Amino acid sequence: MPQQQDSPRRSDAQRNRERILQVALTELSRCANAPLSVIARKAGVGQGTFYRNFPNRESLVLEIYRHEMHQVADSATRLIETRAPDEALRAWMDRLAEFAMTKAGLAEAIRQATSTPGGPTRPSPSPVTAAAELLLRANEEAGTIRPGITGDDFLLAIAGLWQLEPHLDWRPRAARLLDLVMDGMRAGATRG
Repeated sequence: MPQQQDSPRRSDAQRNRERILQVALTELSRCANAPLSVIARKAGVGQGTFYRNFPNRESLVLEIYRHEMHQVADSATRLIETRAPDEALRAWMDRLAEFAMTKAGLAEAIRQATSTPGGPTRPSPSPVTAAAELLLRANEEAGTIRPGITGDDFLLAIAGLWQLEPHLDWRPRAARLLDLVMDGMRAGATRG
């Protein structure tokens, strides 16, 4: 049986959805109460298209969060395929810092979306934890970090990222924090 190609309509719908998510990420990071009509207009889609994809603000905010979380998680696989394990881990930590700052910009929108009684709950960080586990196990096998560090340990160790002010020059401070965490994970590694 021949494989079916995505129809132009399906690929257009996917592009529209991606454009809405990109614009919404920017707009909601600036202002948690950004009007959905402004997001639709800037994404170049009509109200009907917008609401077919995201029936309400909560679904949009949570999809942005999920989408960004999966982007971060997926980048771990690409990095481990193209770099040495320790370089992949450190590069991924930088990507995670970018995510943390983006999420910080969305924090109020996420809080609003998940705080209504009976409303949706915040997605768990499972994809990010799984990505951390992938990188940690590759580094453990390579002997570049101490054995036994779990994804949960790692996320607790870098939790300081979420304390940084995203509207200031956070990159130097994040780099210093992540270097300290990386140095701590190297202590006791089997390969010197």
